[in-house]
Amino acid sequence: MAETTTPLPTEPEPFGNVIEQDIDRELHDSYLTYAMSTIMDRALPDVRDGLKPSQRRILVAMNDLNLSPGRKHIKCAKIAGDTSGNYHPHGESVIYPTLVNMGQDWKMRTLLVDKQGNFGSIEGDPPAAMRYTEARMTAAAVALLEDIKYDTVDFKPNYDDRLTEPTVLPARFPNLLVNGSSGIAVGMASSMPPHNVGEICNAIVATIDDPEITLQRLMEIVPGPDFPTGGFIMGRRGIADAYATGHGRIVVRGRVHRETVGGREAIVIDQIPFQVNQKTLIEKLVDASKSDRIPDIADIRNHSGRDARTRIQVVLKKGADPDVVEKQIYEFT
Repeated sequence: MAETTTPLPTEPEPFGNVIEQDIDRELHDSYLTYAMSTIMDRALPDVRDGLKPSQRRILVAMNDLNLSPGRKHIKCAKIAGDTSGNYHPHGESVIYPTLVNMGQDWKMRTLLVDKQGNFGSIEGDPPAAMRYTEARMTAAAVALLEDIKYDTVDFKPNYDDRLTEPTVLPARFPNLLVNGSSGIAVGMASSMPPHNVGEICNAIVATIDDPEITLQRLMEIVPGPDFPTGGFIMGRRGIADAYATGHGRIVVRGRVHRETVGGREAIVIDQIPFQVNQKTLIEKLVDASKSDRIPDIADIRNHSGRDARTRIQVVLKKGADPDVVEKQIYEFT
């Protein structure tokens, strides 16, 4: 009987062009590329126009569509599609939330998008789908773009070399200071509060008139941030530190007043701190009441809506001390 032998295994055929590389070197080089891309082209605003690349490209696309104030609103799906197709190829699902944010008056101190339709709410409700909502630019957005026709900024090829796009917008006002910005990149982050546009412009004029102007004098013109949701800034040390060094901690407290409801005292919340979700705030109040951290709450009524953006009525039990309850609300929310 013939003897059979098992063939020895052979080396696998090379798959494509395989380059051997030390993993630590590859991680170093590739992560550095990713980090620079995140810093320069995704997460952080440009100090000159205060915009992140996605925001800038949306405004450029709206300018291409001639969506100036007074013109008819058009569907956000069209704006997002043009932005994605011409300038920002990261998908409409990424572009649309950015477009919506620029039209929400509880997030932006000076709106850049004039909205029409359901753009969400301060309660945390989501916006309607982009096929239903419409938008156009505000006068402030036009002020960011107005001088672009005079070749005031550099242009670069877009992602597929079909078109060119501005590297920055020739802003007529310091949008970064007016609207603020927040973002987290690799190795660095940005968190700047919004300010009153009139105060900032007055400070610029004062600086032009007196280049040696002191920080104290500037803070007389711009006493602090101006949040679109209102509230009180607790103390001025954090503001002074932020303006002097770029680092400072600012504590914001909501604004309340008191009413009588059915013979009972009620604390009415009229303004909430910036970037606080109103629905989450109410949930915290309910939780604090049920867990007896604020035992004197009898009822919580949310009257927020068209007449008042924020109006949360906290009705107290009979005999409750409103001063004590108000302090507990600040502590537990």
